[in-house]
Amino acid sequence: MEATIEVAGLRKRFGPVLALDGMSFTVTPGQVTGFVGPNGAGKSTTMRVILGLDAADEGSALIGGRPYLGMRHPLSHVGALLDAAALQPSRSARNHLLWLAHSQGLGTKRVDEVIAQSGLGTAARRKAGGYSLGMRQRLGIAAAMLGDPPVLMLDEPFNGLDPEGIAWMRGFLRSLAAQGRAILVSSHLMSELQDTADHLVVVGRGQVIADTSVAALIATASGDRVSVRTSARTQAMTVLAHAGATVAATGPDTLTVSGLAAGTIVARLTDNSVPFTEISPHHATLEEAYMELTREAVEFRGTVDGEIAGEAVR
Repeated sequence: MEATIEVAGLRKRFGPVLALDGMSFTVTPGQVTGFVGPNGAGKSTTMRVILGLDAADEGSALIGGRPYLGMRHPLSHVGALLDAAALQPSRSARNHLLWLAHSQGLGTKRVDEVIAQSGLGTAARRKAGGYSLGMRQRLGIAAAMLGDPPVLMLDEPFNGLDPEGIAWMRGFLRSLAAQGRAILVSSHLMSELQDTADHLVVVGRGQVIADTSVAALIATASGDRVSVRTSARTQAMTVLAHAGATVAATGPDTLTVSGLAAGTIVARLTDNSVPFTEISPHHATLEEAYMELTREAVEFRGTVDGEIAGEAVR
């Protein structure tokens, strides 16, 4: 069952654009690996190279030690969902799966199994063109699971899912990893990956920025920062900034402070008659950790009232 995705030194250029610049990482069995990075970081290109849809200029991408194009029945080795809209809209979901199954030497029984597994039972005979995005995602998952593969690659699988679907997807991916499969999930939804992924590969400008566990990344991002809850947010920010701290507003009545110990923060606020109800160690979210890591790799950045969003007061 077990197989590994090995990406080594991938380089790929599209005209003047260097999409991949030495991309290297490994996706190991038994865990969900999140594949994250800003738009244009090279995630989709990497996945397409792994699946033989694009040819790399340099480097290699192997699944279980073999290139995808050398596999006779690839769905039995790797299941992939890159585009939920890649289907014939006039064909029913069941017929869509049937022709895929027959192309791989798989029978009708397996089609019915993945339909039930993906929760499409009551809609399987409807035309796929009338499906919502969330239902198309489920159909894409069913197609990826047809060959019961040891490796799964999913691009933005949470898109379009309702809350029940998101909860199902989280549990489904974790259960597949627990079976010893290697799961690679590309997503921009950090909150979902925080609850789903064990490991993260963070990329930017065609290179790997970080390759670490989710827990280690969050611990590093949390650092020595302190969370402050106060009803006088602006006054507290001013006092602490004057004391040499870096202060960011993270909510209507909450601040994240770095550069000052908790005891010093208490003393400064008390001395300046600034009310507060909580001073505690800061526990970063995966989104915060990701934003810090990729700050210099973002190519498309918006502004809020003329300022870069997320800037802290220093």
